[in-house]
Amino acid sequence: MANTPQAKKRIRRNASRAIVNGARVSRIRTFIKAVEAACIAGDKSVATVALKAAQPEMARGVARGVLHKNTASRKFSRLTKRVAALG
Repeated sequence: MANTPQAKKRIRRNASRAIVNGARVSRIRTFIKAVEAACIAGDKSVATVALKAAQPEMARGVARGVLHKNTASRKFSRLTKRVAALG
């Protein structure tokens, strides 16, 4: 258990940040799922639009520290390849 006032404050702060960060990650996942759903449906135009919406969300996640830079880069690369493979 935290003894110092600063440690107690950190516990409170970490709990509130976890809620915010969880919401951010969830939002990013939703954008990624939209791209994947369009790929499964085989709709290239919808997938392209969804990919263009997902890319800045992933970049924002990296900037905010909820995603690692390489993770976002890998996900974006794989999604781009899937969209490009659609005929």
